[in-house]
Order: sequence, then C-alpha cells, then structure tokens
Amino acid sequence: MRGAIAGWAGVSLVCFAGWISACSSSGEDPTTSAGGSGGASSGGAAGSASGGAAGSAGAAGSGGAAGSGGAAGSGGAAGSGGAAGSGGAAGSGGAAGGGGAAGGGGVPGQSLRFAAIGDTGKGNDGQKQVAAAIKNKCDAEGCDFVQLLGDNIYDSGVSSTTDAQWQTKFEEPYANITLPFWVVLGNHDYGGNGLGYELPKADVQVAYSQVSNKWTLPAKYYKHPAASVDFFGLDTNAAMFGLVGQQKTDVSNWIAASTATWKIAFGHHPYKSNGPHGNAGSYDNLPFIPGANGAGVKDLLETTVCGKADVYICGHDHSLQWLTPTCNGTELIVSGGGASNTDLPGSNPSYFQAAHIGFLYVVIEGKKFHGELIDETGKVLFSRDIVKP
Repeated sequence: MRGAIAGWAGVSLVCFAGWISACSSSGEDPTTSAGGSGGASSGGAAGSASGGAAGSAGAAGSGGAAGSGGAAGSGGAAGSGGAAGSGGAAGSGGAAGGGGAAGGGGVPGQSLRFAAIGDTGKGNDGQKQVAAAIKNKCDAEGCDFVQLLGDNIYDSGVSSTTDAQWQTKFEEPYANITLPFWVVLGNHDYGGNGLGYELPKADVQVAYSQVSNKWTLPAKYYKHPAASVDFFGLDTNAAMFGLVGQQKTDVSNWIAASTATWKIAFGHHPYKSNGPHGNAGSYDNLPFIPGANGAGVKDLLETTVCGKADVYICGHDHSLQWLTPTCNGTELIVSGGGASNTDLPGSNPSYFQAAHIGFLYVVIEGKKFHGELIDETGKVLFSRDIVKP
C-alpha cells in the first residue's frame, strides 16, 4: 500500500478507470449492482454463544508485546462442524451480488470454534507455517471453520477461477485443513497492486466458491449464522471509494434484526491499528487524501458495526493486536499475520500486540467469547475472555 501512495494522490478524488462505468451507469454501488444475493449457507456447525461486552481480560499490558501468555482454549475438541456451503451462485463475469442471504439462526447449546487470519495469500513459508499451526490447533481443540480476513491473493488478486495462483496461494498451503474457509475481500483482491480498483477481480473470488470445496464467499458482503452467533462479512475495500450505500443499509438491517447472542463482524481494513496503515480516517498518515485515508471505512464501521456488533475482527496490518479502545463498545482485534509481519509504530493502547505472524483462535461457549492470539509455532501469546452478564 505504501508503494501505491502516489497513485492514490492522483486518483482519489474520482473513480478509478475500472470503476467509472459502475459509478456512473446505474447509480448503484458496484458491490451490489448485478448478480443476485448469492444465498449463504449456515456455515460451520453450531456453538452456543453470547456476544459482546467486555469481560475477564487476560493480562493487560498496554502497547508493547506483552500479554498474558494465556492458557489455551477451553476444553473438549469440538468437531469440525457442518460444512459451510459454497455460498451464492455468482458467476465469474459480471458483478457478484452484495448481501449474501443468511439462513435462520443456529443451534443453541453448542460450542463454536474458529481460526481467523488475514493477509495470507503469498504462498510463502510464513503462510505455510501459520497454516500448519492452525491445523495442529484445530486437530487438538476443534474448529468449525477458518475465516480469511482479506488480501487472500497477493499482489493483485486473480484473473479467473483457473488462475494458477489459486493453487500456490490457497489450495496448496491449506491442503491439510479440511474445513470451510469463509472469506472477505481485501484491497489486493481487488487488484491494482493493492489500489483495489479492478472490480472483476473481486467477482472472480466470489465465483471461486463454485469451484473449491472449501472456499466460501457467497457475495462481496454477506451474513451467515452458526450456533447462537450471527457473522457479518463486510466489503471494506468498497468503502475506500465511498461505494457502500446499499451495503450500509443491508448490514445495518441485518444486525438490527439479529436475535443471536453474539454478533461478530469481519472485514479487511481496521478501525484502529498500531500497524503502519494505522487508524481509519488517517490511513498511512494521509488524512488529507480522500479515499486513501480510509474515511469511508471509518464511516461504514461507525454506521453499521460500532456499538451494534460485539467484536470486529480484521487484518490489513500484518500483526496480532487486541486493542484496548473499543468502537462504541465493539471490541477490536487485528489478525493480519497470516503470511508476513510488519512493525507497530502506532500508539493506540492495547491489551496485547506483536509484530508477528500467527492467527486468532476463538471459542464461543454460552456467554463467553474466548480469544487466543497464537504464533506460527502454536504458542499462545495472549488470551482474553469477553463475558456477557
């Protein structure tokens, strides 16, 4: 992204060439214009849940690397859960629909376990090491699914569902993990070497749901239930261009209508982060450049997620962070160390942060959300519980 700053400066006030027709021809957001809603499956098996408010933090420790080292996840090995369906039908050509439909409710009384990783698609040793750690954790303690947090294929996404990068940057690194992979899109998935303006490349990732046995991206944004949890996958790259009118309406309505105990949102871009990209509204220390500064992401999250979902989990910065500040009560976790790491120059208070590759592991049981930040060796660096009354 830093290498693309000059490009942002020249084009941020208008749509990129690849977006112009979508911006001007129909008056609709490119993310929601054509292609239907692509019904989402109910995802992995169920887990009882209860989401939100703060709870029994592990060790505090603002800022630096510290953390409680916390104990590992809670107990018994949950099964891998029902396979999540491949999502909506979106074709590889035209725009895939936004707003994937969700099934109703999950099955109360069950636990739910998943791993969340962002910024994965490099096909490098780091990606493979994290993948091995996830497999070991899921084999030992159970996982219902894996959640990818965007930038799934570096550096400029994929051009077709048969692009060779699918093998080297997704199928092969995760060949030993036989679970559904739910997916959200990042700026690199939209092409342009991270500028994120090549709309058809995002459509290809939606279409790949019909090709892969594990890749699950029903639409560019969607919801799906599992156990007593409703999950909401956001398209934050569209928000970088302010093209999220329908997404804001849909996601706001979905969350308002949800009766799930826990409401968890996933997106690529952070609301707050101590990584080099920083906080939404002033990404990459560019508060003066519309588009590049992430003001659209800030608006999307404040409109749809903050104070409404219990947890927002993202990537974009290549590190592991559990921020102390919330977004109007919504807890903020960054898990972008899926393949490589970057530094942590920011100053937001945090329960824990580490410039390290690794992943987030979550167990939801009843009214407890248990999260662990784990490195590529499988070591639990930090754990924290959020408990509802």
